[in-house]
Amino acid sequence: MSQNGARQPSREPVALSQKQRYISLLEDTGVPESEHPEYVSAVEAFLRALRPATLHALSTDAVSDYLERLCQRPDLEDEQVRRAIGALRLLLLQLTRTPAGQDVDWSGWLERRRAVSPETASSPSRAVDAPGTHTTVATGVPRIARAAQTFPILNELAAAVQQRRYSVRTEQSYIDWCNRFLAFCSDKEREQIEQADVQRFLRHLEEDCGLAPKTQSLAYNAVAFFFQHVLDKPLDGASVDRRRPQRQPPTMLEREEVKRLLETMSGSLGLMAHLLYGTGMRLMECVRLRVRDIDFEQRRISVRDRNGEKDRELPLPETLHERLRQHLQQVSAQYRDDLASGVATVSLPATVAGESPEAAREWAWQYVFPSAQLSRDPASGQVGRTHLHASSLQRALRSTAQSAQISTRVNAQALRDAFAIHVLESGCDIRTLQGLLGHTDIATTMRYARLGNRADLMQVSSPIDSI
Repeated sequence: MSQNGARQPSREPVALSQKQRYISLLEDTGVPESEHPEYVSAVEAFLRALRPATLHALSTDAVSDYLERLCQRPDLEDEQVRRAIGALRLLLLQLTRTPAGQDVDWSGWLERRRAVSPETASSPSRAVDAPGTHTTVATGVPRIARAAQTFPILNELAAAVQQRRYSVRTEQSYIDWCNRFLAFCSDKEREQIEQADVQRFLRHLEEDCGLAPKTQSLAYNAVAFFFQHVLDKPLDGASVDRRRPQRQPPTMLEREEVKRLLETMSGSLGLMAHLLYGTGMRLMECVRLRVRDIDFEQRRISVRDRNGEKDRELPLPETLHERLRQHLQQVSAQYRDDLASGVATVSLPATVAGESPEAAREWAWQYVFPSAQLSRDPASGQVGRTHLHASSLQRALRSTAQSAQISTRVNAQALRDAFAIHVLESGCDIRTLQGLLGHTDIATTMRYARLGNRADLMQVSSPIDSI
């Protein structure tokens, strides 16, 4: 602790001398005291397994590999795994603020072990895990989650989110942040909570927890939704002091670097990497592609917006046409085997699930990049295949970039950035690029144009060289 009470980042593993700091953090985030030993044990098991000299020396791959092993342990219940992931998230993101923790898709890992218990599987529900904490809210089922027991108003929040058909991941995030906000305001009744509390909460996240502006913005969005749709007191954004997160500049990958990277990758992950660079789609847009989204006759790919309001079409690269067709033939063979085994169901968008629930077994709705493992759908309780986990592609890109000796940081966004920059260099106008990338605001697309202009400036000869 510093003199003003703010936690400072630590560069040492959580030893006995730091255990009290970690327990204090658990108290701040609303984790019940009875669960503190389980959280501490999860951290100690993590440190025993990886034995880092310092936590800041950990790599993202090492953390992700450990989480992969954790998610595959059959001796642990789903809730135990989720608590362990939450324990590590608090350790790496808030207590020690290690660089490796910043690149981990914590919400995605929590989804890996989402399951419906046998006594509730017959009742449609959305199980919502609070990323970074222990909480689970399940609406429409007999089992009442701990968070809802502490703050029953969170059930109203979950219902409001589901009514607007937001994604499960958004629901997770909103439940998590509002749970923390209510714990922060635990000395007040529902009617007493006001905008000033939001300001104090955001200041606490910045000064005491040391969270980045982007994370603070996520917290604000969740609490603002809570105020507007649950408390019926819309926030006056101008009166809430919050910092706007700074945009990261686009990654500059040269064409030769992209070529070396893609030539080294193969299989499903290699095809996904080719699609990211070949079309400019976002990581999750690629991961969530369904068979019906590929139109070989018209040579186009349909990218579906979750709410169906901003769908767009992208040209299917000619060089990927046959490769993608062969890939779908392999997926089709797996689908037929699953169909014969009665496990060929996939999750559906809310509108489709309500009107045509039988579509969950149709070929058109299957994922283009299905997971190798079967899982249980939290909404229907049916066993089937979801899509590949996004972190699998991110890990493959990082390791391949290292093998190809590419010094630039490579991830899915870097391939999307490369697509945008190289398309502009080929003469594409900015408005067309905006449509291809799916940007609502042209200013977002202009970042790539400015980057191209900056590259042109670097080609100007200095007058001193001609003296």
